[in-house]
Amino acid sequence: MKEMDCVEVIVEKECYVKEGVHKGMQGWICDPNNIDGSWLVNFPQYGEKQDIATIDIEETDLKLVPRMEAKKNERIRALFYKMAK
Repeated sequence: MKEMDCVEVIVEKECYVKEGVHKGMQGWICDPNNIDGSWLVNFPQYGEKQDIATIDIEETDLKLVPRMEAKKNERIRALFYKMAK
């Protein structure tokens, strides 16, 4: 993996959930440095909406995807929001 790669989270972990990131969400690696096996990943929403989060994700918890789909992040976020109510 490298900076600018599109990735998807493949596990649900409490440390990611606390930041609003869930399994299936997609983002892009926004730092060229892999620090202790983790990448800094930005998880955007579609259009001009505020990003969901920019957090460190372990490389083993990511898979490469050919292109990122920010609308998928919004659908996943909405699903978890409904479940929390």
